[in-house]
Amino acid sequence: MRVALAQVDCLLGDVEGNLRRAREVVTEARARGADLVVFPELSLTGYSLGQLSNEVSLKVQGKRIASVLEAAGETSVVLGFYEETHTPHTYNSAAYFEDGSLLHVHRKLYLPTYGAYEERKYYSPGQTMRAFDTKFGRMAILICNDAWQPFLPFIAVQDGARALIVPASSAHSEYPGAMDTKSYWQDITRFYARMLESYVIFVNRVGQEGAFAFWGYSHIVDPWGRVVVEGPDYKEALITADIDLDDARRRRREVPLLKEARLALLSKELNRLAEEGGDV
Repeated sequence: MRVALAQVDCLLGDVEGNLRRAREVVTEARARGADLVVFPELSLTGYSLGQLSNEVSLKVQGKRIASVLEAAGETSVVLGFYEETHTPHTYNSAAYFEDGSLLHVHRKLYLPTYGAYEERKYYSPGQTMRAFDTKFGRMAILICNDAWQPFLPFIAVQDGARALIVPASSAHSEYPGAMDTKSYWQDITRFYARMLESYVIFVNRVGQEGAFAFWGYSHIVDPWGRVVVEGPDYKEALITADIDLDDARRRRREVPLLKEARLALLSKELNRLAEEGGDV
């Protein structure tokens, strides 16, 4: 399958402009033969919702998102957006669409709310971590900070995922000298690819939004931990690469790291920690 990493900027609150840009990108990706186009976290709405007074949430099966799917045709698409639901809850979501229809929605589980980050003020945390079947193979989505929780990729792979799709809005750290976010992401994606013997598809946005400078460097790592393709820093780019999800199965046969999951043991110990007053 050919994957296109849509390393794009977006305009905060300009939903129609961001939808128009998404249509342009999927049209170009389709012309390049892409089977799947992955956009960054919140690429249809922008990140810093606290700066907005207008409503920018989208329904996952609404008419506005449908306009992007029409442009995509048979090309699958992952879109990131501020999701409106029929309940009082709203979510930081990424949805996977196949052949113009919704296949899966992942709602960000771990919402950073410290320093300049205010996600828990605007979103409800998601409640499930699920892999899902696509026509290319079984995958899972983790949104940005989800991937910094090591047990979530583990759950996804134990649920059968051969590829981890990670849409992100990662900016320069507000802790200079203590954390280089790009270096951390390089280590994280390679570690998961090697230890979970999976493809990792990381797509980060670019551009400036208030105090946030998003740095890009979208990339794909294969199940051996090798970088298949990588994008530039701080510049928009549409990066394509051909991958085969059967590589994950082959690697897992070569080195069977995942067979001894001991899920019942993990469940027992996690329940014990929760009962002893752990964070629930």
